[in-house]
Amino acid sequence: MHQTIWKLENTVKNYDWGSIDDIPKLFAIKNPTQKPIAEIWMGAHPMGCSLAIDNNHKKIRLDDLIKKHPLEMLGAKNYRQYSALPYLFKVLSANKALSIQVHPTKFNAEQGFAKENKLGIALDDPKRNYKDPNHKPELIYALTPFKAMRSFRPIIEILDLFKKINVTALSNELEQLQINANEQQLKLFFQALLTLSPERKEQAINQLLTNIEAFSNEPYLTIKTLAKDYPNDIGVFMPLILNVIELQPTQAMFLSAQTPHAYLSGTGLEVMASSDNVLRAGLTNKHLDVDELLKNTKFNSLNLNELLTSPIIHQNKIDFPVPVDDFKFEIIESDNQARDEKVTSPQILFCIEGNITLTSKSVTLTLIKGESAFVAYNAKSYCYQGQGVLAKVSN
Repeated sequence: MHQTIWKLENTVKNYDWGSIDDIPKLFAIKNPTQKPIAEIWMGAHPMGCSLAIDNNHKKIRLDDLIKKHPLEMLGAKNYRQYSALPYLFKVLSANKALSIQVHPTKFNAEQGFAKENKLGIALDDPKRNYKDPNHKPELIYALTPFKAMRSFRPIIEILDLFKKINVTALSNELEQLQINANEQQLKLFFQALLTLSPERKEQAINQLLTNIEAFSNEPYLTIKTLAKDYPNDIGVFMPLILNVIELQPTQAMFLSAQTPHAYLSGTGLEVMASSDNVLRAGLTNKHLDVDELLKNTKFNSLNLNELLTSPIIHQNKIDFPVPVDDFKFEIIESDNQARDEKVTSPQILFCIEGNITLTSKSVTLTLIKGESAFVAYNAKSYCYQGQGVLAKVSN
């Protein structure tokens, strides 16, 4: 295989929660159809595979290229462990909230996938929980102010927020949480909220929305926004239960398995293990399997100051360490000096700013803002030069 670096042409996802303008404005991408651009997928996922463009401008699906030359593209270790590209890289832009969700551990995903296969539930059945046997840890890196919900608040904080708004429809459940302020009772409270009868659910939501009218601060502002986009959805209570955080540009947050979270608004780069396993807890009209959700949710509380990933800075690089083998995420700031970059695993590079030229034995190509490239394992190294910023995903 002669070529080792390819420019990518990526799949655009027009989900209705996406923003029409944000990605086009940030990266000078045209949007003639004026449909929401929610996500751009970079990688070899079958639901949205990138096209690799060779030196002769010929396009080939990245997954086909990997299948043709697995050892050269992935390296022996990745091929043995994953037999495919182990990560998926995205640009994500939310104009309204995505569903509140958790992702299973690897063990639970393997068990759940096998069980649903045995039961004969089709992969495209809306009641299917496990689309594959993999976990889905993920990291989000903010390009604009990026609002999200993530992890349970300390129980004392949850009780305090509920006291301020006096939702009498939930008084029994709140009283039990007050008496036993522990993880097990928080789980029971969460379960009760998700399984309210239609009448109690309507009553609780009406009380919540009436009683927060006078408030104009967080988390009540978030509740008001969610109620407009998702009326009568129990997810409107989640800002009282989960931390609401706004990442500033260049900040990042890692989400391990079993962590409840929802992206609310903003544009960022997201990298994840290559999986499609999602268990939902609200802000959706899709299937909710409460039992499976509870089995896959950690009910530990985190404070706001524990939510972000602390970066490690080495010269012109900013590394965001993650506790998984599926991916690594790094920001490279290039200042026109030619620098060599070692390659020890397959990489996807995305140009956030400026323009940067990549040179290897077989190819020279320039990435401008909004463009991306795939670097094969057997490139071994390449040189980058130019004024700009790259996001690098490897593993």
